[in-house]
Amino acid sequence: MTRVDERGSITLWVLGLCMMMVFVGGISLDLWRAFSERRALAGVVDAAAVAGSNGIDVGYFRQTSELRLDPPRAEQLAADNLAAQSDTRALVAADTVATTDEVTVTAKGRVNFTLLRMFMAGEEPFTVTVRATADPRRSP
Repeated sequence: MTRVDERGSITLWVLGLCMMMVFVGGISLDLWRAFSERRALAGVVDAAAVAGSNGIDVGYFRQTSELRLDPPRAEQLAADNLAAQSDTRALVAADTVATTDEVTVTAKGRVNFTLLRMFMAGEEPFTVTVRATADPRRSP
């Protein structure tokens, strides 16, 4: 035999639990989006750095048989590769710096949240920064 004043308490409890699950699911989707955008930017930056490391100084190599980068050419190759990438929807800014030893590509991306935006009132969107460095190497 049930008491009249306890009817519906399970319904309220399950409703609250469902609301909590929706909230946790929304946060996990936002965080997954941030991880996904960071992974995509890392792949783009890695490819650009590797492309830049192909910009060897041909004249120096022919004289000495040593690999060394031509910094302006390496930066141009990296920038061209970065511009040709298709997975750059989060990309906000990119910088390429080359020396005779290595080329470094740094990119900054922005991730717009949906549910977490309510808790970040007035703050900037989440920023992701990735960096990749590559140097020229001989083929084995």
